[in-house]
Amino acid sequence: MTHAAHSPADIAPETVTVTSTRVKCDGASEISPALGHPRVWLEIDEKGYVDCGYCDKRFVLDGGHH
Repeated sequence: MTHAAHSPADIAPETVTVTSTRVKCDGASEISPALGHPRVWLEIDEKGYVDCGYCDKRFVLDGGHH
């Protein structure tokens, strides 16, 4: 049996594709917008993605680098 080469730390609980290198996250979802964390602004760097330090949501830049 072959297993994926990803560790649990490599897999984000939610991934969002974005078109800007500057994104905001407040942890709210469409299901429960009242729940979440303080709003934070994040900057996508040369890796092409950034993870929220509160909720681990991953923001991936559409097309890789801009």
